Amino acid sequence: MRAFHMSWFAFFLAFFGWFGIAPLMVIVREDLDLTKTQIGNTIIASVAVTIVARLVIGWLSDRVGPRRAYTWLLIVGSIPVMGIGLAQNYESFLLFRLAIGVIGASFVITQYHTSVMFAPNVVGTANATTAGWGNLGGGVTQMVMPLLLAGVLMLGVGETVGWRLAMVVPGAALLLMGLAYARFTKDAPDGNFDELRERGELAPVEATKGSFREAASDPRVWALFVIYGACFGIELTINNVAALYYHDHFGLSVGMAGLIAGLFGLMNLFARTLGGIFGDFAGVRFGLRGRVMFLGIVLCLEGVAL
Repeated sequence: MRAFHMSWFAFFLAFFGWFGIAPLMVIVREDLDLTKTQIGNTIIASVAVTIVARLVIGWLSDRVGPRRAYTWLLIVGSIPVMGIGLAQNYESFLLFRLAIGVIGASFVITQYHTSVMFAPNVVGTANATTAGWGNLGGGVTQMVMPLLLAGVLMLGVGETVGWRLAMVVPGAALLLMGLAYARFTKDAPDGNFDELRERGELAPVEATKGSFREAASDPRVWALFVIYGACFGIELTINNVAALYYHDHFGLSVGMAGLIAGLFGLMNLFARTLGGIFGDFAGVRFGLRGRVMFLGIVLCLEGVAL
């Protein structure tokens, strides 16, 4: 269970840092004199880079194990989160947001680690819960970052300096979590990957094969790609723009806009877990076909709701 809690909390902090700047964009926009198009470009950059990052981190996890992969992702990812306060113009801010987006690959390791640690009959619930509680960070950061900014402003600094100092907090949290992940987790129930390879219980790195071309040629992969892109893509978009939207269109303060925007992300507290529970139930009862049918029903209901 230690790996379960460490993985979801690491994912939580990754999302917290990934979208920590979003509720502060009202101030950042004025400070850096950003246009609507430029803001849109930074949002695209922060998400698009994860496409490549997730492919790389999946390959890396297979070879060095989720513990070491997560440790370095969190430590390296903490640098641009803390460093974004050094941005002085649109170009530098864009580059920092691009670099921060790499920590979006944390989802891959979270799912990888829980899949290794849990039995098939409960792995759906475990994966859904770690993913859901981790995604919760995207909602909590909308609420907490304006409060952190308010606390920094109470020290007597202006908003121009305040948002920069506030971003140090999630970056420092990511750094500490990376060190903790290395210290308190292991790759698999029987030990770390390097130990298992020494005992001959795991194939050597040279024998670890995976074909991107083979995966990309499977139509089921593309079906899941479209489904996930539509569902999770909407969530990422809302996380990025909600606070700014509520401020501009309804005249809300930075704190209130962040609070309302955060309510969307809080749905992850239970929504993904319920999906995992029902998915596991359908799988036990009807096999893979049951899981697919459940997914289809949920997608139809989402479409009706939209």
